[in-house]
Amino acid sequence: MLQLQSFVFNPLQENTYVLFDETKECVIIDPGCYEREEQYDLADFIETNQLKVVKLLNTHGHVDHVLGNAFVKETYKTKLYIHEQDAATLKAVKVYAPHYGFFQYQEAEPDIYLKEGEAVTFGNQSLDVLFVPGHAPGHIAFYHAASKTLIGGDVLFYNSIGRTDLPGGNYDTLIDSIHQKLFTLPDDVTVYPGHGPETTIGYEKKTNPFCAL
Repeated sequence: MLQLQSFVFNPLQENTYVLFDETKECVIIDPGCYEREEQYDLADFIETNQLKVVKLLNTHGHVDHVLGNAFVKETYKTKLYIHEQDAATLKAVKVYAPHYGFFQYQEAEPDIYLKEGEAVTFGNQSLDVLFVPGHAPGHIAFYHAASKTLIGGDVLFYNSIGRTDLPGGNYDTLIDSIHQKLFTLPDDVTVYPGHGPETTIGYEKKTNPFCAL
């Protein structure tokens, strides 16, 4: 059975997720941990629960979602997975991170590029890769069909959507991603976004002021 643990890290209040199951294998999605205390919180959870980190996943390459990439790669000797179209987004972080106050940011190179239709496996679990650009050019989401769980990154939020005024963002593309890739999922799918509280596909289809059907 899939289990999920979330953390809220860094001043931008980013949601980091650890997914694991009875095998104790886990994946870390979008580690936003920057301060030592945040890194300790993540590591303490993994150690306390005797988890084995087998993959590091990025939904996209914006600074608040990748601050802990180097820490996770170095600590757990794991590979970094991201969509190839967001490699440039990730690469740019080292240039602008100081402008956000992240002067100690450490760059981590991607190892494996994911594509839509592929599956990310760990333990007894499988996550479907969905290509959902608009907030970032290579943004992806991870869908666990068995538990109807979506790790959505910065695409769809509780009564909101990801911003599209950053480099590579496009409002029409984002709305199309939501309508074509997310709103075609079952209404009772729980969306765990990159910021803020979880929501459901059905609720957002009815109430979201930006993209409701």
